[in-house]
Amino acid sequence: MVRRAPRQLIALGVGAVFLLVGILGFIPGITTNYEQLSGAGHDSGALLLGVFQVSVLHNIVHLAFGVAGILLARTVSGARAFLVGGGVIYLVLWLYGLLIDHGSAANFVPVNTADNWLHLGLAVGMIALGLIPLSGSKAPIADSR
Repeated sequence: MVRRAPRQLIALGVGAVFLLVGILGFIPGITTNYEQLSGAGHDSGALLLGVFQVSVLHNIVHLAFGVAGILLARTVSGARAFLVGGGVIYLVLWLYGLLIDHGSAANFVPVNTADNWLHLGLAVGMIALGLIPLSGSKAPIADSR
């Protein structure tokens, strides 16, 4: 049995949340206007929790991001890479969402204003969690008896 370092547990939790969000994006009721869910693009009218614009592509990205987080959480360095790298990706996505016309073909993911601010929060949070010193970052292997 292996004990995980705090950063690994954080990355595992973040990955699990992304996986859950990806699944929830495909559930009618949790995703409102589900009948308007499109493959990709700004014309998708589906809203996760009635707030965040989603499409099939957007949900698949969440699923893939979740799987990546869970897999990378297997090592301390992988967990750090997921949190910092993912945070940088979300920072870029936040900037992209601010700069594009949400009604244009450039909004292929798609994103709306609520998504943009969530992306900023994710970026700051993930980068901070990947960089701040955490005690016990070198957890020993636990005795398997």
